Amino acid sequence: MTPFIAEVLGTMLMILLGNGVVANVVLKDTKGNNSGWIVITTAWAFAVFVGVTVAGPISGAHLNPIVTLGLALIGKFNWNLVPSYVFAQMIGAMLGAFLVWLSHKDHFAATQDEGAKLACFSTSPAIKNNVSNLISEIIATFVLIFTIFYIAGPSLKIAADSDATIGLGTVGALPVAILVWVIGLSLGGTTGYAINPARDLGPRIMHALLPIKGSSNWNYAWIPIIGPVIGSGLAAALYLALN
Repeated sequence: MTPFIAEVLGTMLMILLGNGVVANVVLKDTKGNNSGWIVITTAWAFAVFVGVTVAGPISGAHLNPIVTLGLALIGKFNWNLVPSYVFAQMIGAMLGAFLVWLSHKDHFAATQDEGAKLACFSTSPAIKNNVSNLISEIIATFVLIFTIFYIAGPSLKIAADSDATIGLGTVGALPVAILVWVIGLSLGGTTGYAINPARDLGPRIMHALLPIKGSSNWNYAWIPIIGPVIGSGLAAALYLALN
C-alpha cells in the first residue's frame, strides 16, 4: 500500500465512523437517536483512532491537510509531498461521506430536518457569529497541531521520500484519539470542531452532490478552512520560536 492510498483509506474510515455516529444520533428512527454530544465526541475520537491505526505505518496518518501543512512548516515533512497528501485526504473524506449516506439512506429519507441531515456531513456553529466562529476554529486547531508537534516523533520513513519525517502514526493512535476527544469535549461545542478542512469540505461537497434536500451552507464553509489554516500557522510559529 502506498502513502497516497493509506491517506485515502485512513481518512475514509475516519469520516465514515465519525460522521456515521452523527448520523446515528441526529437522523430519525435510528437506534442511537438523541444519544447526545458525549457520544458524538467519544465516537469521533475512536474514529480518529481507527484511521490512524490503518494509515499510520504507511503514511504517518496525517488524515488532515492542516497536520500536513503544520509538519511542513516546521520542516518535518517534505513540501513536495503536501499536494498529494491533501488530495488523498479530500478523496478519502468524500468517500467516507458517501458511505455514511449509503448506510443511512433510509434514515436520511425519513428525516425532515435539513440541518440535521447537513450535520451528518459538515460542521455548523451553535451560535452564528463569523468572528467568534473563526476564533473558535483557530484555537481548537492550534491546540491540535501544537500538541501533535510534541507527541509525534519524526522517525518514520516512507518509500516516497526516504528523507521525509512523518508525524502521528509514529507514536501510535491512542494519544491522537485522546487529543481529539478532549478538544471535542472542551472546545467543540461552539462550531462542531472541524479542525480539519478535508473533514468539512469533502463531505460538504458530497452533501451538495447527493440527492439530499437542503442547503449545503456554503456561506459558512470558509470558516472550517481558514480557521484551521491560521491555527496551524500559529502553532508552527510558536513551536519554531520555542525550539
